[in-house]
Amino acid sequence: MRALLLAAGPGLRLRPLTDHIPKCLVKVRGRPLLDYWLDLLLTGGEVARVLVNTHHLAEQVERHIENSKWHHRVDLAYEPILLGTGGTLYANRHWLGDGDSLVAHADNLTDLNVRAFRNAHRSRPSPCIMTMLAFRTDNPTQCGILWRDEKGILTEFAEKPKHPTSNLANGAVYMFDRPVARCGVDEYTADISMDLLPRMIGRAFVVDHHGYHRDIGTPQSLALANHELMAISGRQMRPAAKSANATDTSSSR
Repeated sequence: MRALLLAAGPGLRLRPLTDHIPKCLVKVRGRPLLDYWLDLLLTGGEVARVLVNTHHLAEQVERHIENSKWHHRVDLAYEPILLGTGGTLYANRHWLGDGDSLVAHADNLTDLNVRAFRNAHRSRPSPCIMTMLAFRTDNPTQCGILWRDEKGILTEFAEKPKHPTSNLANGAVYMFDRPVARCGVDEYTADISMDLLPRMIGRAFVVDHHGYHRDIGTPQSLALANHELMAISGRQMRPAAKSANATDTSSSR
């Protein structure tokens, strides 16, 4: 399986920190977000290679990857002009290939079990052509909110609803098992949340994540993540408490 990490955004909500540091290299408990992701994906044998797209302060990301223990399994895709999350997915469809592929926003901090997520995808209901991660948020007005039926099939999606009736949020981690071009991704897919997910109503399987998941999108969420993580031991990241689930996972990157 191959994985695409969406990491090119300028991190406007994290300014002034991201004026000089790319968002994927912002540190939580002394480690860049990107390192959490590379360890998560490349340890365990589920993911063979990772592609990281770059734009803002791309040279810093390139140098970081060169010095990473995973450098031999990571590829880079520089975007002179930001393509948007959907545009990046479409532009790299051939790199992802015909097998299983995982796509994730690299500004989230998560303890996702990749193997369990892949197994869930493989057992998805027959109408579904993709699987998406979901979590319970305490701030649904700042998230992409999901609704699903009794089989776990996506029935409705709303980005940052003013009056949400659900707190089931989009975790911005997706899995496909066929060429993404056959999953509704085309040259008109500028943004995954706004352009692709509305086409996936009735065709996406929603899987709950009960562990740790936070969007490191604002100074407040960064501070919370630093507070919540009790310890980092090797590859294992542990949340401070069950109540420390993420907030603020949105398409505004």
